[in-house]
Amino acid sequence: MPFQPETYQRILKEIGTGVTLIAVSKLQPVQVIRNAYTAGQKDFGENYVQELIEKAGQLPDDIRWHFIGHLQSNKIKYIAPFVHLIHGVDSLKLLAAINKEAGKIQRTLHCLLQVHVAKEETKHGFDPHSLQGIHAADYPNLELCGIMGMATFTDDEQVLQNEFHLLKQTFDTLKQKFPDFKYLSMGMSGDYPLAIQCGSNMVRIGSLLFGARLA
Repeated sequence: MPFQPETYQRILKEIGTGVTLIAVSKLQPVQVIRNAYTAGQKDFGENYVQELIEKAGQLPDDIRWHFIGHLQSNKIKYIAPFVHLIHGVDSLKLLAAINKEAGKIQRTLHCLLQVHVAKEETKHGFDPHSLQGIHAADYPNLELCGIMGMATFTDDEQVLQNEFHLLKQTFDTLKQKFPDFKYLSMGMSGDYPLAIQCGSNMVRIGSLLFGARLA
């Protein structure tokens, strides 16, 4: 299914003006992304560094690219010059590596700390309690803008609600420590309405906008 402007407008109306919509465009053709851009969408999320680089080179410069995948340290340098926001910073090692690369190019990079709340061990992230040990002053080339989390893949709404509430509590606690915190990124195509009810102000939606992935 190609990009549907009517569906896009409906989602925008649902989420409201206080929530940022990240259109998850991984594995989508450039023309499909261009169609979404023409409809007014400016924030796009990509999971793979090489794919992001190729698309960024073919699409308008004012697109805000979000890297939402699991980022490897040796690939930071390829996206650092242009990426708008790095989601999923899930370890101190990666945080230090991004800070180092940002210093090399003299650019402040904006990041979200990924918090692990899901029951699946395959998902990455910091334990909520461990984030108190992070100090912004240790990363002078970064702006820590908030947290990101992925809930368990389940139809049990109570499980989702509990995990979203934990993320919101974590965000509220850390906001007192990090003055630049503004984004609580949680919620995807299957659970974004509940995530917004629980306090999310940034959602990542792919399949609802673009249909099934190509691979």
